[in-house]
Amino acid sequence: MGCVHGKCCTRYPSSSDGDSGRRREKRPYKCKHILTQRSLELVPVPSHNFTLQFSVLTQHGYYPDTVERENQDSFCIKTQLQGNPSIHFFGVFDGHGQYGAECSNFVKDRLVERLANDTTLLDDPLKAYNSAFLATNSELHDSEIDDTMSGTTAITVLVVGDTLYVANVGDSRAVIAVKDGDRILAEDLSEDQTPFRKDEYERVKLCGARVLSVDQVEGLKDPNIQNWGDEYSQGGDPPRLWVPDGMYPGTAFTRSVGDSTAEKIGVIAVPEISVVRLTRNHLFFVVASDGVFEFLSSRTVVNMVWFIRI
Repeated sequence: MGCVHGKCCTRYPSSSDGDSGRRREKRPYKCKHILTQRSLELVPVPSHNFTLQFSVLTQHGYYPDTVERENQDSFCIKTQLQGNPSIHFFGVFDGHGQYGAECSNFVKDRLVERLANDTTLLDDPLKAYNSAFLATNSELHDSEIDDTMSGTTAITVLVVGDTLYVANVGDSRAVIAVKDGDRILAEDLSEDQTPFRKDEYERVKLCGARVLSVDQVEGLKDPNIQNWGDEYSQGGDPPRLWVPDGMYPGTAFTRSVGDSTAEKIGVIAVPEISVVRLTRNHLFFVVASDGVFEFLSSRTVVNMVWFIRI
């Protein structure tokens, strides 16, 4: 499963009618993005005289044994947040568990609503982001959705003028393409939150989590070996989180929204937030779930978007 957002930063187009003061609303391009096969949309950022082009793709992943498996991913695009033409929100939410679809849809709606209603958003975006995630997590716990063993990861980008605020909870990812001379580089805007990370591993261990791969839990490998290599070499059987005396929940991430059972062993909804000031060398950014990045590197994803750009 995976959701992908491709966005390009371009200079603000000149007005054909000479009315430079007229607010230009989001509008579709006449052509389609080759990857998504959907119309490109444009949204202006008048405070810094450029536009964002964006398109979106979400589709069911390939599961040979469960072809009817539900796509639990969702996405949210909210332009002109708080009525401000220079604030725009993009997010991907990767649901998991029996009620993962319900969780991802609940969180995508409530998170952006929280941000939209926060009067401190412009004064302190980091504080507003943290507050929105934690409040949304509490709301999901209190909702009619059973998040005992279900939840969602979230990777979101808030565009405020020429600055990106990237908030990540889980193992989805945001990456930006940067022009460096004749080269196009891929720079991660977020870091996957999994037990492969030493800091996240130690944090959840202190909270009582057992960290083992499925083979270790089932006795096929030595559970005392707490070294799993890297995410790409061990992607088929990654380290997971388990309660001390049971074989659940088995999450391969260390942060999420929901997952009330996993919360007891250190899975938290606190986002890691990075801040990037856009320059003319930033070409586009991509936001996608691990349904993409589990199989494709950040570099490969950037190359795919770059070489088939409109």
